[in-house]
Amino acid sequence: MRRLVPSVGLLGQVVAILLLTMLIEFGVSTVLYERASQFSVRDDEARRLAEHLVISRRLVEERAPAERTAMADDLTTDRYEIHWDREPPHVPPVAPTLDQMRRQIVEWEPSLGARDLRIRLASPGASSAVTGGLRLDDASWLHFRTLAPVARLNFGLERIALALVPAIALMVIGGLMLRRALLPLRRLAVAADRVGHDEVAPVPEHGPGDVRRVVAAFNRMQARIRALIDTRTQALAAVGHDLRTPLARLRLRTESVGDADTRGAIEHDLAEMEAMVTSLLAFLGGESDPEMPVPVDLAVMCATLVDDASDAGRAAEYVGPDHLELRLRRSGFKRALTNLVDNALHYGDRLTIALEADAGGVTVRVIDDGPGIPEDKLGEVLQPFVRLDPARRRDTVGFGLGLAIATQAVLAEGGTLTLANRAPGGLEAAIRLPGHKI
Repeated sequence: MRRLVPSVGLLGQVVAILLLTMLIEFGVSTVLYERASQFSVRDDEARRLAEHLVISRRLVEERAPAERTAMADDLTTDRYEIHWDREPPHVPPVAPTLDQMRRQIVEWEPSLGARDLRIRLASPGASSAVTGGLRLDDASWLHFRTLAPVARLNFGLERIALALVPAIALMVIGGLMLRRALLPLRRLAVAADRVGHDEVAPVPEHGPGDVRRVVAAFNRMQARIRALIDTRTQALAAVGHDLRTPLARLRLRTESVGDADTRGAIEHDLAEMEAMVTSLLAFLGGESDPEMPVPVDLAVMCATLVDDASDAGRAAEYVGPDHLELRLRRSGFKRALTNLVDNALHYGDRLTIALEADAGGVTVRVIDDGPGIPEDKLGEVLQPFVRLDPARRRDTVGFGLGLAIATQAVLAEGGTLTLANRAPGGLEAAIRLPGHKI
């Protein structure tokens, strides 16, 4: 059976669940219907109704058809409503028959048993009413209905409760069955959300046939993506080696250049080319970075970057605690901070790194006093290969990947990087990390 169910499509399983609930509900309703037929009344109530029906039948049959309606009206009392018709009583099919009550009446008046006596429950509840009819000799019908509540038939609330309990139970069971049928889709959604962030693992191929085919296609897609990333990583490693080798040879050959100005220009160009290659490899190889998070003293990292800038003769300041440990990818996050610091020092004269922690996480702010960025370009500059040299009014080295690499590294830590212009002037790059101190 377990082998057969997965081969059925998702639509087939949903239809099967609905069919099962309908069958169970039909069975429960049938049981309730049959149970209603077993309700009885007090013997005196059955005798009173039997006597009234016998008297009414005889008096109506004695009259001509034209007079029977008036006679039936005369026979109506405060307990029973009587009327005559040529057609049998029309009672909704859902109204349960009262077989036990019919047997009680026939026991008191056996002559009614040959009159096709029909009795049904018309309105269950506190004011339960019984309706029905019996056939006369000329095939016409005498209809009757109780006007006073019939004793021991006050089972309306019980019947409603009995009907609601299985309905609610079936809804819960059906929901659980649908949840189980859709569980592979939820697993697939979780696995799809992990692609590009965590280690990729094949999703178990369970569930209906349609879902299993989707999961299998997703697993094949994962494998293709992983193969493409591995191929790109190998190609990047080869390109990095092949590019750096001639650059190293050129750097050695510059030493033989006699003209100091020419030698300095060549060394500057070589440094720019090496910086471009390094940034490009760092950006393209970021997704395949195998580095694992380790405890890092973020305060010491920020203070060290400030000290390096001060040693280079730049105005730099660190504001924050002496120690603050987080689990980070050390090299990737340091590269992100370094890019932000280099960006601040390239376009401004003064650098400030501010570190603070609160209940929600940790924030690192890299602040400069440069010209800032136009408001409509703040989001654009975080994209790769975007450079806004006219806005910053300085010559920029590289492909414009510094902020994109920083954004990539921050996203790997589950954080966000935002840029904002400061009111006094300058730019603030804020990194928000979701972690807490270790």
